[in-house]
Amino acid sequence: MALKGLDIFKLTPKTNCKECGNPTCMAFAMKVAQGAIAVEKCPHMSADAIAQLSEATAPPMKTIKVGTGASEHTLGGETVLYRHEKTFVSRSLFAVDVTENADEKIAELEKIDYDRIGERMYVEALNVECKDAAAFADTVKKLSEKDRLLILDVKDAAAAEAALEICAAKKPVLNGATPENYAQFVEIAKKYGVVLGVSAPDLDTLYDTTAAIEKLGYKDLVLDVTGASMKDAFTNAVEVRRAALKANDRTFGYPSIVNVAKLAGGDQYMQTALATLFVVKYGSIIIMDGMTYGQALPLYGLRQNIFTDPQKPMKVEPGIYPLNGADENSVCVTTVDFALTYFVVSGELERSGVPCNFLISDAGGYSVLTAWAAGKFSAGSIAKFIKEHGVEDKIKSRKLVIPGKAAVLKGELEERLPGWTIVVAPNEATGLVKFMKESI
Repeated sequence: MALKGLDIFKLTPKTNCKECGNPTCMAFAMKVAQGAIAVEKCPHMSADAIAQLSEATAPPMKTIKVGTGASEHTLGGETVLYRHEKTFVSRSLFAVDVTENADEKIAELEKIDYDRIGERMYVEALNVECKDAAAFADTVKKLSEKDRLLILDVKDAAAAEAALEICAAKKPVLNGATPENYAQFVEIAKKYGVVLGVSAPDLDTLYDTTAAIEKLGYKDLVLDVTGASMKDAFTNAVEVRRAALKANDRTFGYPSIVNVAKLAGGDQYMQTALATLFVVKYGSIIIMDGMTYGQALPLYGLRQNIFTDPQKPMKVEPGIYPLNGADENSVCVTTVDFALTYFVVSGELERSGVPCNFLISDAGGYSVLTAWAAGKFSAGSIAKFIKEHGVEDKIKSRKLVIPGKAAVLKGELEERLPGWTIVVAPNEATGLVKFMKESI
């Protein structure tokens, strides 16, 4: 059970110091209990006390690192069941099973690689199942050249070792421990320093197997909650997460894998629906049989919404975004950096077909009226953006279209930007297509 502030205070040396950032050690202890400050910030605490407190104040779900370099990802570390309670910490990863037709699937998934609101959207992991030891090793060798996390779905110890001899440096997930072979696989995982995946036919057996692995001294684990049916998989994912976060049972306090490819039975629509379900309900790694660009768009959009801190608005990076082949002579259009506003407005501008330079300044991630009311979207902020980003040096056009709901800024902008013509757009984005075609 996690320690409370008073418990931490009892272990804290009663020495006031600037390093703690608090006037008293009780205040420091309370901040540690709330997760607002790391216990290591106290320079007077013994190593034993730090070890005890670090374990007690760690998230109920263990934080696991998988992969290396550009393909390194963080799993787990979750503290709440619902994102509106606080936030989800580590986003779900999407994996594609490339056991069969590997080249064809990899070529398809390589088309899925784009940025949305500062986040790269791509298939982060490749799953390969061992059906034949020799073919498995060959496939792993080929995949080890890819800059993606590898998941080795293998239950045979000899085949697992042969594969890890090839790719251990990439820190793959060895998804192979079962109630029958877990002792062997713990030794293999220890030898190669990789995260071990654990599976079992039911939750009780999964719990017992995980507890037995912990007794062997290994805790870099992920739990395969796939189950025999969709219902079982959903139940397993939810119960594992509830046990860890609500009952504070750390035996189930690990990230999870769910293989929706096995559950969907070849139905691509069902597979997409299940992937959507497990993004919301606790799939740390979601394995699919394949993914097209059309599947990726809604899945990654959902994931970004779910795994964005609800207390922090989604913002677009400030900058100049040319649309419809805009050049230095094209009109300028501006709005706030709130992601939803950006995508709605840019979509309508693109539909108009009129070349324009879309200027996005820092407005705090608020909507137009909210940003204007807060002083984040003003004549001063727009003029400052134009000067700091060298808009007048890069763009010859001196026509600027502003949001209709910020029409009040027109007069002041004309004063701050001499030589510019300020045009007020319609109040609603849906009117932009006609407006751009007829008025610009």
